[in-house]
Amino acid sequence: MPTIKVKGMSCRHCVKSVTEAMEKLGARDVSIDLLSGDVTFTEDAPIDTDAIKEAITRIGFEYVG
Repeated sequence: MPTIKVKGMSCRHCVKSVTEAMEKLGARDVSIDLLSGDVTFTEDAPIDTDAIKEAITRIGFEYVG
């Protein structure tokens, strides 16, 4: 399962926003740890890193990698 790090999440609303953004890109089983900023997910096909960065930035968070 791939894991990325996202800064700026602090609540359930943040988790919902990031989860929905990732699901729109084709991610499934998105799991988010607010303390660490880790976003873990399953993908059927590789999701382009630039697309993830753009989606996360567009909703107001910082994609760290």
